[in-house]
Amino acid sequence: MKGRLVHHCIHVMDLDASLEFYEKALGLTESHRMGPEDGNWVNVYVANELAPFEIEFTWNRGRTEPYENAGKDVHIALRVPDIDAAYALHSEMGCVLRRNDALGIYFITDPDGQLIEILPER
Repeated sequence: MKGRLVHHCIHVMDLDASLEFYEKALGLTESHRMGPEDGNWVNVYVANELAPFEIEFTWNRGRTEPYENAGKDVHIALRVPDIDAAYALHSEMGCVLRRNDALGIYFITDPDGQLIEILPER
C-alpha cells in the first residue's frame, strides 16, 4: 500500500501567534480551516506554493496546559534557497535554538516549542 503525505498536526495554544510566526519565519499562509460552529476547536492549515504538504494547527478553546506535540525530538524540516538569509531572519526573530555548522543546518522553535529544522537546498 502506498499513500501520499498530506499534513503534520501541531497543537497550539495561541492560534494567532502561530499563524503570525509561520508566515514570517517560513512563508506559510492559511489555506483553509475547519471546525464546529460553536468554535470549541479549529483546525487551520498552512502551506505555500513550493510543496503539496500542509501543517495543521489544532486549537482547542479553554486549553491552559501546553501540549507536548510528541516530544522534543520530533520536528518538521524545510529546505530554503538562501540559508544565510533565513538564519539572519530567524536570529532577528529570536527563535534560533541551535546551529550545526558542520552539517550546515540549524533548528528554530515556534511559539509552542515545536522544533523546525532549516536545511539548505541541495
